Amino acid sequence: MISLARRDIVHSWGKFIFTGFGLGLLIGVTLTMAGLYRGMVDDGMALLENSGADLWVVQKDTLGPYAEPSGIPGDLWRGIRSTPGVAEAANVTYLTMQVGQGERDVRAMVVGITAGDAGLPGWPPRLVAGRQVARGHYEAVADMATGFALGDTLRIRRHKYTVVGLTRRMVSSNGDPMVFIPIKDAQQAQFLKDNDAILMQRRRTEADPTLNRPGAPGLLDAVLNSQTGNNSVNAVLVRVQPGYSEAQVAENIRRWQRLTVYDSEQMEAILIGKIIATAAKQIGMFLIILAIVSAAIVAFIIYTLTMDKIREIAVLKLLGTRNRTIAAMILQQSLMLGVFGFVVGKVAATFATPIFPRFILLIPADSLRGFAAVMVICALASVVAIRIALKVDPADAIG
Repeated sequence: MISLARRDIVHSWGKFIFTGFGLGLLIGVTLTMAGLYRGMVDDGMALLENSGADLWVVQKDTLGPYAEPSGIPGDLWRGIRSTPGVAEAANVTYLTMQVGQGERDVRAMVVGITAGDAGLPGWPPRLVAGRQVARGHYEAVADMATGFALGDTLRIRRHKYTVVGLTRRMVSSNGDPMVFIPIKDAQQAQFLKDNDAILMQRRRTEADPTLNRPGAPGLLDAVLNSQTGNNSVNAVLVRVQPGYSEAQVAENIRRWQRLTVYDSEQMEAILIGKIIATAAKQIGMFLIILAIVSAAIVAFIIYTLTMDKIREIAVLKLLGTRNRTIAAMILQQSLMLGVFGFVVGKVAATFATPIFPRFILLIPADSLRGFAAVMVICALASVVAIRIALKVDPADAIG
């Protein structure tokens, strides 16, 4: 039996190749979008794993410290540390900002870590070069994705920091690389007002008539009260002792400290269900649009190729070829186009993902699902061409 699909591909190989490359690029974009979602989830999981915490203690009735702002007094960690079942407790602050180096700046998450031995919750668990922060001020450990090197001088707000260590794959849920500095410096960067802001606050306080009435606090007290936020932290990271359940320890902290406590499963649900949810819906919409466009392209090219060989199909019918055989030939051509496009798309996605600014995670399961979806799309796209081919009159072969 003559393979009409192979014959037609050889006869019009240029159209087939160019269409396959166009379809392959669309498939490559689709695989990259799926990898982007996987990368976002992996970023969130890396954030939780690298924090070294079993519990996150945050401001009451908030989704902090990643999904919402959270502020709690910096001395609460002592009471949390004395709770039965708590092995370690450490303050931490998170601030996403631009970190400067010379004439350039990098968007990063600045993490304030508690002074002490390396290994406390919040500290980078491993380094690829240099050492951990050892001084109480003006030292930093940076993720390699920032582009910083050992010995570089960074600018965070008004102060300069020396990079003493480098780490890898320490990112926020948004994919921003992390920079670790002492918590006192981080509190100043996040909560302490600059000199101009303090001066303006003093002027507002002087102009406030409520401060001049009898029994009102003095001007100095009011200014000092406005600056007490620099002792706040975003969360207390807790590590649970072996033999205690996370739920039991979390309940004790909630009861005695009047704070909100999340375990690892709850924090994972917040990251994926709150922070990543909107992006996941957007990516899903793009995937649907790309699938529709891919189906339209395959349907159009198969329709064009079928219309170009109407006479050949009529000849086959005149020779007694069954409709089922003709339909199988057209379907074969459509599937071959899909296979060629998928190979092009997979190669394009594999080589293109390293240059993306966000982390792209391509997993084999997504590739298999993508291949199955491409085959289904190509099969459905060939229906129009098959219906046209089945309506061809054998008399057209001699017309």
